[in-house]
Amino acid sequence: MSHNTFGHLFRVTTWGESHGPALGCVIDGCPPGIPLSEADVQVWLEKRRPGLGKFVTQRQEPDAVRILSGVFADERHPDQVTTGTPISMVIDNVDQRSRDYSEIATAFRPGHADYSYFAKYGVRDYRGGGRQSARETAARVAAGAVARKILPGVQIRGAVVQIGPHAVSPERMDWSQTEANPFWCPDPEMVPVWEEHLETIRKAGSSTGAIVAVEALGAPPGWGAPVYGKLDAELAGALMSINAAKGVEIGAGFAAAALSGEENADEMRAGNDGPVFLSNSAGGILGGISTGQPVTARVAFKPTSSILTLRRSINEAGEEIELRTKGRHDPCVGIRAVPVVEAMVACVLADAFLRHRGQTGRD
Repeated sequence: MSHNTFGHLFRVTTWGESHGPALGCVIDGCPPGIPLSEADVQVWLEKRRPGLGKFVTQRQEPDAVRILSGVFADERHPDQVTTGTPISMVIDNVDQRSRDYSEIATAFRPGHADYSYFAKYGVRDYRGGGRQSARETAARVAAGAVARKILPGVQIRGAVVQIGPHAVSPERMDWSQTEANPFWCPDPEMVPVWEEHLETIRKAGSSTGAIVAVEALGAPPGWGAPVYGKLDAELAGALMSINAAKGVEIGAGFAAAALSGEENADEMRAGNDGPVFLSNSAGGILGGISTGQPVTARVAFKPTSSILTLRRSINEAGEEIELRTKGRHDPCVGIRAVPVVEAMVACVLADAFLRHRGQTGRD
C-alpha cells in the first residue's frame, strides 16, 4: 500500500530521496533477450540531468547509472541482454547540500508537499523535499529507457510548447527543432522570447509554469482495454503522477468542449493498410483503445514552489511564520520535465503492449 510501484505486467518501483546516498528503480516484467547496457539508459538520463544551463537547477549531478541485476553476458551472449528477472538500477547522489534546508526543518513551504507529507506520516525528510523531490524522476527516466527497448517500432517525442504566458502556435510546431535548443522548443522564434521571460523570472528569484506536449508514433491499433483499463486513463494517471503536474489533456483535451460534433469526430477513409484518419481530436485513443494514430497528450506544470520571495506559512508547532526557500531550484520545472514525460509514456505503452500480447497473442 506504499504506492511506489506502477504498471501491471511491466512494473516499475522507484526508491530513494533527493539528499539520500542514492536513488533508483526496480523493473519487473521486462521480457528476456533484449539487448540492454548502461549506455542505453545513460543517453536518456543525460537529457534530464541538472546543471546544464542557467535556466535549470545548478545542482551538479552526473546521474551515472549502474545496472545491478537482470542482465547477462557471456561467450554465447556477447551483447548484454535482459534475463527476464528484475532489473535493478541505481543512480548515486553526489552533490547534496542539505544545509540549504536546515532552516525549514520544522517549517512548511507554501506550494510544497511538506505539510501533506507531515500530516500523513508524522515525519518528513526536509532535505530537498526527500521523496517528494523531483529528483525521483531520474529513476523514472531510467525505467523509460528500458521500456523503449520493448517498443522498437514506437517513437516517443516531447516538446515544451508554453512557458508562462508565451505559447507556441500549433501551426509553427516543428518537432525536428526540439533538441536544437535548451528549452525543447519546437519553434526557434520562440526561444529568445522564453529566454527573456526566464531571465526576468530567474533574477527576481521567482518561477513560472509550462506545458509539455508529447506524442507517440507507431503504436498499432488495439493497445489498451475497455472501461477500467483505458489507455488514456493509464496515460493520464502516469503523467499526473509526475512532480508539479497539475493537468493532463489527451488529444483535443479541454478544447474539445468548444468543438461541434462534426469538428470533433475524426473522419475516416479506406487506406491500403487500414483506415486513414482525417484528423486526430481523439489523440489516437477511442474507447480506451489505440487506433493506430499518433497518441498525443499535453501536461501542464505549475511554477516551481521554491522561490526567494517571502511567503506566509506555519511551522510544525502551528505558529505563523514567513519564509523563503533557499537552495538550487529550476525557475521552470517544465524544461527538464520533457524526458520524464516521454519516459512515463514509454512505460505505459510498454505495459499496454505486453498486456495486449498476453491477452490476444498478437503484437
